[in-house]
Amino acid sequence: MPLVAAAVCPHPPLIVPELAGAAAPELDGLRAACDAAVAGLLASDAESVLVVGGDDRDASLDHPFRGTFAPWGLPLEVQLGRLPDGRVGTDRLPLSLLVGAWLLSRRRPEEARRTSWRMATVAHHAPAEECAARGARAGSDRPWGLLVMGDGSACRGPQSPGYHDPRAEAYDEGVARALADADAEALLDLDPALSAELRVAGRAPWQVLAGAARAAGGDWRGTLRHHSAPYGVAYLVASWERA
Repeated sequence: MPLVAAAVCPHPPLIVPELAGAAAPELDGLRAACDAAVAGLLASDAESVLVVGGDDRDASLDHPFRGTFAPWGLPLEVQLGRLPDGRVGTDRLPLSLLVGAWLLSRRRPEEARRTSWRMATVAHHAPAEECAARGARAGSDRPWGLLVMGDGSACRGPQSPGYHDPRAEAYDEGVARALADADAEALLDLDPALSAELRVAGRAPWQVLAGAARAAGGDWRGTLRHHSAPYGVAYLVASWERA
């Protein structure tokens, strides 16, 4: 079955209010945009949702999924999916998928009652064509959706993790336009080398989305829900649906 909807969210640990502490209100807008994107995804016709995020390697993870924010200073455990005997298929989720699971856990149970979950990582260094092929192969035997986790550049100003790079703002603006326009080809044109230089965590996952949308065919409509860089890292939130 083809892809029917997608949500794009970033994965800063500080999106978790308990971890952000007094700074939590600074990301209220981002948090609300992510909640809206996830709610829209779960309200679509998707019966299966694949959460994809960047990591050191490609992997399809085993259900159910569990991780903890302890490495970021908060002993908060998140689990996605259950088995009757309590077994866990994948422990120690990478940050991208951990935040994705946390966002999904914020939804009311009735919103996700008919949804099954899948999780996969894509290597940060994967070439665009490999990412696209991964998206094209990611189908399900039921209508399915994608939750795509990834940050933009981390070089937006001297206080950013990657210091300041004058190319970063234009790069992020290009991604924002591509997400707003549901432009799969523009996402596939993102240069892996430049993306790495700008410390972009979302390039490979976005290109998985582009490959899945291209393989599904038809016309797509995009909505850019959020675009900011409060800590020198670009955070973009978007929704894609069939036009």
